This record gives sequence, structure tokens and C-alpha cells, in this order.
Amino acid sequence: MPRVDTQMAETEPQHLTALARANRVRLARAALKRRIAADEVSASEVLLECPWEVESMTVADLLACQRRWGETRCRRFLAGSRISEMRTVGTLTERQRNELASRLGGSTAKTELSIA
Repeated sequence: MPRVDTQMAETEPQHLTALARANRVRLARAALKRRIAADEVSASEVLLECPWEVESMTVADLLACQRRWGETRCRRFLAGSRISEMRTVGTLTERQRNELASRLGGSTAKTELSIA
């Protein structure tokens, strides 16, 4: 006699579960982007910690959250590290994360000095 999985019948359909998860990620990512833009947290900290909400986010999208960082600046910055703009944060190696974070610290300091 085939076994009937009653737990599966009681849960939501798979597409609704996926939509709920995508919405949760979208909201968490938007909140993180606002915090980066407001200088409450730095992009280098996010790169080093790699929270769950940024694992599937592109590196360029993370960098663009910072003030005065557009597409061109992101592209030039990543070209120096030979990392694709479309690479996701979750797929970066620890060495790559450390390199980007250290370079971000230097570029942020240069920007602050040039403004002051």
C-alpha cells in the first residue's frame, strides 16, 4: 500500500512558498540597502559578514547601494579585482571578500578626504 504524506497535503503549494521566500528576501535586501545608503553599515562589513539576504545579490548591486557609486564606478572598481559585476556575493571566496573589503575601506577613505 503506498504511503500518503499528510504533511505535504497540509502545507502551502510550492509556488506560494517560493513567492513568500522571495518577498522576504526582497524586503530584507531593501532594508539593508537603505542602511548602506544611510552609512549605518558599510558595504565592506556586509561583504565580510555575508548575511543570508545578500548571498544571491550581485556584487555590483551591493556596491551601487553606497552613496555616489554608480554603474561606471562599480565597473572600474571590480575591474581592478578581476571580478565580474554579475558575480553573486555568496559565490565569492573568502580571499575575494577580504580583498574587496580592504579596497573599499581605502576608496571610502579617499572619498571622504576629497570631500572634506
